[in-house]
Amino acid sequence: MARLDLDKCIARLGTFLPEEDLRRLCDSDCDLLLEDSNVQPASTPVTCGDIQGQFHDLCELFGTGGQGPDTNYIFRGDFPLTYLLVLRAKWPDRIALLRGNHESRRITQVYGFYDDANAWRYCTKVFDLLTVAALIDEQILCIQGRLPPDIKTLDQIRTIERNREIPHEGAFWGAGWHFGAKVTDEFVHINNLKLICRAHQLVYEDCKMMLDEKMVVVWSAPNYCYGCGNIASITVFKDVNTREPKLFRAVPDSEPVIPPRTTMPYFL
Repeated sequence: MARLDLDKCIARLGTFLPEEDLRRLCDSDCDLLLEDSNVQPASTPVTCGDIQGQFHDLCELFGTGGQGPDTNYIFRGDFPLTYLLVLRAKWPDRIALLRGNHESRRITQVYGFYDDANAWRYCTKVFDLLTVAALIDEQILCIQGRLPPDIKTLDQIRTIERNREIPHEGAFWGAGWHFGAKVTDEFVHINNLKLICRAHQLVYEDCKMMLDEKMVVVWSAPNYCYGCGNIASITVFKDVNTREPKLFRAVPDSEPVIPPRTTMPYFL
């Protein structure tokens, strides 16, 4: 079988990949993701973002933060899937993809992803292998959501069986848990961390420091759902003590070009 031409796939980004190319891309990424730890190590300098599925604003994010492979990125769930899977396959040491609450069978069926059963099946196999967290220079923990109450250590995260659909309850996923300064202080202290960097929470301007400066919320989806009017941000960690937020606005409504529905029978 001919090898998938990733450069050709990159050239087609912004349109739809043929279904067979999508299958081969997902298989390639699954092979890479099998090697990842639940807590994937990362090194500075690295840029963190959370784009919430808005493809054209992801392009704007790369214009602000730098293009691959010149910039290391950690994306914490809810991303424009095909684009980042291609980049992950092309530069696996430069792009880390963490599983978000949208990377599940239940959520994708609700929000219209289940239009083509084959494409959906290829992608959900990738979902099951996405890693849970990233650890920057062993001191900054990147997650998508929140800390479940029965998780106290990084080693507990490392032992989670992640190759499955996200369960309704338990330690696997923290999108729905609420926690405050006490839980954060305890987790940071036990695991010798400086900071927790998370997403999953709309921030209207800049990055939001909270919980006694132990946590930063980074939201990279400008004008979220095309109606919130918020400015987006990414965070560049130059080292564990130096954090630089970068802001960007949504692409004007007149600029995005949505491929016609007849181009490919999947991906709204």
